[in-house]
Amino acid sequence: MSQAIQEPVVPKGGIIAAAALVLFSLATVTTARLTGTGGVHMTLPAVVESRDFQFVDGNNGAVLVYDASNRQLVDTLPPGSNGFVRVVLRGLARERKLGSIGQEPPFRISRFANGQITLTDTSTGKLIDLAAFGSANTDAFARLMTLKGGAS
Repeated sequence: MSQAIQEPVVPKGGIIAAAALVLFSLATVTTARLTGTGGVHMTLPAVVESRDFQFVDGNNGAVLVYDASNRQLVDTLPPGSNGFVRVVLRGLARERKLGSIGQEPPFRISRFANGQITLTDTSTGKLIDLAAFGSANTDAFARLMTLKGGAS
């Protein structure tokens, strides 16, 4: 009536092979990180135009866009519009909040010799290549570079 309960036995060779695989993976990753082998490095061409902006939340849900060089209002993004701009700025503002950085440091929109446009948070150094989100979304930020002060 008594039956012996046998636990499953994992072959010793399988355990050794799994441990070897883990060690090989760790060694490969460590080597790649230390030497830079296999990494992709993006080299940007020369900047042909750049402009710094400050984005401030308005009372009615609008986003007020100021030229950071002279604190002059250049645009007002009404509530319910410019969704991509709002989402990107909200993400960057969240990073600033986590780092206890205020809204004073400007954001920089840069156009490069190859036509590429980036948005950089000057306080964190975070750079976003806007082309990754499509031309319509890139144009939403590129439009800001053409605006003059005095918008209402």
